[in-house]
Amino acid sequence: MSERFDQGMIVRRRVLGDAHVNRAEANKTDFDEPFQTLITEAAWGSVWSRDTISPRERSMLTIALLAGLGNDHELAMHIRATANTGASKEDVLDALLHVAIYAGVPRANHAIKIAKETFAEMEAKR
Repeated sequence: MSERFDQGMIVRRRVLGDAHVNRAEANKTDFDEPFQTLITEAAWGSVWSRDTISPRERSMLTIALLAGLGNDHELAMHIRATANTGASKEDVLDALLHVAIYAGVPRANHAIKIAKETFAEMEAKR
């Protein structure tokens, strides 16, 4: 693997947690291995590894973009990741308020529902 892959895996584990990454790695097949390598190098090794903005800010941006695009499964995953990025519930709400204005109320409404469910699951596990 590349140096960018190694850096990406460090950041991916820091943001998403070892349990999530271990599951993804355990479920990896020959078919999706190139995709897993791509996201580890590109998303985590190239973008999330940059130090121009904080992990908290990057988390909020990611949540807003995922909500605005309707990527619900990824949205829940990144809301869970706020436990590792420092983004608070209030930060998530502010990001989703921006979604309402710039991407549409229905997208934000659905994302808020997902956020409430995800935060409740997170609190139940404490």
